[in-house]
Amino acid sequence: MQMEKDIGTIVQENGLTAIYAYTPMCGTCQLAGKMVRVVEKVTTAFVWLHIDLNYYESFAVEQMIESVPCLLVFKDGQLVEKMYAFHSVPHLYEKLNKYI
Repeated sequence: MQMEKDIGTIVQENGLTAIYAYTPMCGTCQLAGKMVRVVEKVTTAFVWLHIDLNYYESFAVEQMIESVPCLLVFKDGQLVEKMYAFHSVPHLYEKLNKYI
């Protein structure tokens, strides 16, 4: 899929990229997505992508995503953190802020 190549380009071209991976039928993903949208507004140093893994299966395999929701954090093109636990907005903010 062309967009998967675009994801790689975005990750490589930006210092900080956060990719929120979800599936629409996942209730936990819906709650986590709300938290991610709040954090996204205050962590403007990141380029943010939201991807429905139903359409990015090879990306999920490539990144070894074990479950959803998942937040992948890339710094200078390298995966530096993979989060599955979305405890709270402050927790997510603190986790991401250490890369700024």
